[in-house]
Amino acid sequence: MKVAFVSFHFGEYSVRLASGIAQDKDTSILLFLPKREAEPYLHLLGNSVGLRLFDLPRLRQPFKQIQMVTRLVRQVRGFNPDVIHLQAGHLWFNWALPMLRDRPLVVTVHDALIHLGDAESRKTPQWIYDHACYRARERIVHAPQVKDLLLQRLRIPSSTVHVIPHVLVGDNTVGGKAQDTVSEKLRDGGPQVLFFGRIWEYKGLEFLIRAEPLITSRVPGAKIVIAGQGEDFDRYRRMMVHSERFIVHNEIVSDEKRAELFRRASVVALPYIEASQSGVIPIAYRFGKPVVATMVGGLPEMVDHGRTGYLVPPRDANALAEAIVLLLQNKGMASQFGENGRRKVNVECAPEVVGHMTQMVYRQAVNGLSANDMRRLLRK
Repeated sequence: MKVAFVSFHFGEYSVRLASGIAQDKDTSILLFLPKREAEPYLHLLGNSVGLRLFDLPRLRQPFKQIQMVTRLVRQVRGFNPDVIHLQAGHLWFNWALPMLRDRPLVVTVHDALIHLGDAESRKTPQWIYDHACYRARERIVHAPQVKDLLLQRLRIPSSTVHVIPHVLVGDNTVGGKAQDTVSEKLRDGGPQVLFFGRIWEYKGLEFLIRAEPLITSRVPGAKIVIAGQGEDFDRYRRMMVHSERFIVHNEIVSDEKRAELFRRASVVALPYIEASQSGVIPIAYRFGKPVVATMVGGLPEMVDHGRTGYLVPPRDANALAEAIVLLLQNKGMASQFGENGRRKVNVECAPEVVGHMTQMVYRQAVNGLSANDMRRLLRK
């Protein structure tokens, strides 16, 4: 089977998933990815994965966008794939999908709806993403809640929407080499609670900031580490009661620093007020860290309450603080939760596992397999 895997974002995710899919010797996969997304992760790319890099213009450069889309369509057709796998979609590329309608299309829907306050995603209207989803023969989501919302919104057949875990991203390697050292800045001090990722309203960072006095009053040496970029950070700084108890990296975080942050963290917090799924939780598990997350979207599917972490209600700073303190004050339990998470993610989210499940969706797209056929194949 020949697969054209097209993505405009999700660099590490795409590289790891394509490599997992390509472990099947009967599958030939060609990955189309923007240069800036691919270059940090080329050392992770499997030897059997073909690669086509392209420059991604700004959305408001129509002439360059048309040129890019024209080249991509020509290269995809030249590869003559049996199936095209598109990640979410793109404002300009989605308009060209009718030019590829003679090939089965699989679309991964990372979010059933654009999240609250996510200004970056809102540059592409929701109906553009929906257009790709409607055109697809099969769809992939990462959580049952995302499937339910997608079915409710778009009225598409349930049998064409497949729940497959988010592939494992983030590990203890940078540039292909193990990184065992932690910078002195991160090493100093007591336990650290890590918030990692894009900073938009739906991530609920304000509730972690509100929880800080409740946490540090019971664990005086604790620090809250915030790492990521997004909306204006000044409003979050104004919320801080004790600014000295925060370590802020308001920037695009390199892979090396990401590894340091997760290795040093005692607990990883996801105080989201809405969510589809999260790539942060598998990273936390990969580093053996317990998680405190809210009961929104697909997060409850990823956190085994009382085993790999704790689930708390959204917008509840008291409950968030209570769960974090419980883990900070019980190091043995936190360590066991982290180890449980490591085992969970290695079984459920390994690239070869997710790759095999994705191949089954390709087969259904190409051969019209029934849902029962899919379940039988996945059990093998």
